[in-house]
Amino acid sequence: MAKYSRLEVAQVMKETGMVPLFFHSDIELGKKVVKACYEGGARLMEFTSRGDFAHEVFGELNKYALAECPGMILGVGSVTDAAQASLYMSLGANFIVTPVLREDIAVVCNRRKVLWSPGCGSLTEICRAEELGCEIVKLFPGDLYGPKFVKGIKGPQPWTSIMPTGGVSPDEENLKGWFDVGVTCVGMGSQLISKDILASKDMEVLKLKVEEALAIIKKVRK
Repeated sequence: MAKYSRLEVAQVMKETGMVPLFFHSDIELGKKVVKACYEGGARLMEFTSRGDFAHEVFGELNKYALAECPGMILGVGSVTDAAQASLYMSLGANFIVTPVLREDIAVVCNRRKVLWSPGCGSLTEICRAEELGCEIVKLFPGDLYGPKFVKGIKGPQPWTSIMPTGGVSPDEENLKGWFDVGVTCVGMGSQLISKDILASKDMEVLKLKVEEALAIIKKVRK
C-alpha cells in the first residue's frame, strides 16, 4: 500500500522539480543509487520496470527506502497495464508512470488514491488524462516535442501540470528551457544516472550530480 497519497506526491514533485529514474537488476546497487539520490536532495525516484523480476527488485528497494531514507518517495515507471500497476501498488509504489495513456491504469490507481502520470503526446490525450483525474501529465518522449510544445499547451490550458521525460539533461541551458515554459517538474534518467556511474558504482559523483541539478532547477524556475 502506498504511504503517500497522490496529492502528497504531486506536491513533492512540484516542490523539488525533479524525478530521477533508473533500472538495474542488482538490488544492492539499486539501494546505493537510492541513497545517493536521497543524500543529494532528491525526494522522489522512479524505478523503471524494464527487466525480468523487476517487481522483486522494487519491493526490496522500497523496503530499504522506508527504513533508511525518511521522506523518500518511490514509484514505478514503464507500467503498461492495470495488472502490472496493481502488482506494484501492492508492493507499496507511491506513484505509477506509464509510456502511454491507458484508462485501465487510471481506474486502478484512482481507486487507491495513487498518483499516475501517463505518457501523452497530444492536447487531446492530455485533456483525456485530466478528465480521468491525472494530476501531472508526462510528456513523452520529451526530446521529440521540446519546450515549444509545452508552451503551446500551457496557452489554452494554463492549469495543466507537465513533466517531460526524455531529452532532459542536468545542465542549466536545458533545464531553463523547460522551466521557462512552465513545466511542473522533469523526469531525468540516463543523463543523470548514467551507465558509467552504474558501472563504476561511484555514488559520490551521483550525489553531486543530483545536488547540482536541484540547485539549477531552484535557480531557473519561475
